[in-house]
Amino acid sequence: MEYVRSSKARPPLPPGPFLVVGLARSGVAAARALKAHGQAVFGVDSGEPEGLGLLRESGIDFETSVAGTDRLEGVATVIKSPGVPESAEVIAEASRRGLPVIGELELGWRMFGAPVVAITGTNGKTTTTELTAHLLRSAGRPVSAAGNVGHPVCEVAMEAAAGHEVGTVVCECSSFQLEDSVEFSPEVAVFLNLGPDHLDRHGTMDSYREAKLKIFANQVEGDVAVLNADDPQVAGSETAASTIGFSTAGAPGAELSLEDETIMVDGEPLIEVGEMQIIGRHNVANAMAGAASAIALGLSPDEVAAGLRSFPPVPHRYEPVAEIEGVAFINDSKATNVDATVAALESSDRTLHLILGGSRKGEPFDELVAPVAEKCRGIYLIGETADEIGKALEPSGVEIVRYCEDLEAAVSEAAGAAVPGEAVLLSPACASFDQFRNYEDRGEAFRRFVGELDG
Repeated sequence: MEYVRSSKARPPLPPGPFLVVGLARSGVAAARALKAHGQAVFGVDSGEPEGLGLLRESGIDFETSVAGTDRLEGVATVIKSPGVPESAEVIAEASRRGLPVIGELELGWRMFGAPVVAITGTNGKTTTTELTAHLLRSAGRPVSAAGNVGHPVCEVAMEAAAGHEVGTVVCECSSFQLEDSVEFSPEVAVFLNLGPDHLDRHGTMDSYREAKLKIFANQVEGDVAVLNADDPQVAGSETAASTIGFSTAGAPGAELSLEDETIMVDGEPLIEVGEMQIIGRHNVANAMAGAASAIALGLSPDEVAAGLRSFPPVPHRYEPVAEIEGVAFINDSKATNVDATVAALESSDRTLHLILGGSRKGEPFDELVAPVAEKCRGIYLIGETADEIGKALEPSGVEIVRYCEDLEAAVSEAAGAAVPGEAVLLSPACASFDQFRNYEDRGEAFRRFVGELDG
């Protein structure tokens, strides 16, 4: 196994004054961090996001419901929030004027000196981030989980500036965050997998992959890259770092492998899969990635195994909710793309009643046909994609309930059809914004409706 041996100085902050574009949580954190560092900063947003009170409390001026182009005069650097596309008028104009544009991830990283484990991939990022942080924490290491998990990197920077020990920063990195990185260079970079997602934003798979690969762009000798040896779009990623491969499918040369339901590290047993609380073959891969990162940072195999045993399921990610009269109910609301749902289906050892649907993300649903045919006895469709998914799944031969009025109706119908030994799985393969605030809101609703069944 390879170990982190690099020690790198961070580049300085770019010059101010700053314009922060996008004032959701990441943008607010960026603006506050800049203010705390004595920088002149102004914020703009085309909508009316929540949380602006923090800007007012910090004495930061901002405008909402504006394009923001008229605020570029006198600005030296633009900070782009992850949700703001490159095509936004103010970003395009900033680029035309030659102004540097960086993201909140890059900005926060430049503000502290703690080592970083950066984790990306289409699926499994949050679970692997939380798991890696848990492994370090359970071994007595100070750690901060940040990034796309809801705790912006700039908030970590403010904590560090206030004298708090942030320890190792384990950072979930979306493609939206990575596309705006310039010099970002994590000591450990993890690439879990790659499948179609966010094509409404990136346009093509090539563009999406290029954004993900920026996680390795600035790594140096002495850093470590953790790669999924089973994914051909990941395994051959170019990096100056030493590499550690993990495989659940017997890929040759992988340092972490799965043999007889035991995770092996360099040929030595680490932990039996059945000892872990998380379930599903995709979570075995996530556990391997987290274990590789922790070992690269100096944890012993015994420390890693103990942490894997104590790590609980992450909410909304293949989360067991209840078992009612022999029927299991599983909340996988975070499965917002087809690949995530395929992984959930392939991980199940039960016949499934699958709840699918939501808002469109620009990807086809054909890849669901084979695993649905193999694993499912019933399909229950909700949301704006119901008709599209129903048509795509007709070749599966599985009974499709195409017009469930809402999630509550889908849960009720699926529960009524399931028999002992089967499972009802919410794994939508779609975003949630047609009916819910976010995937968490959707998952909480699923839990509530299941709880009412058991009432």
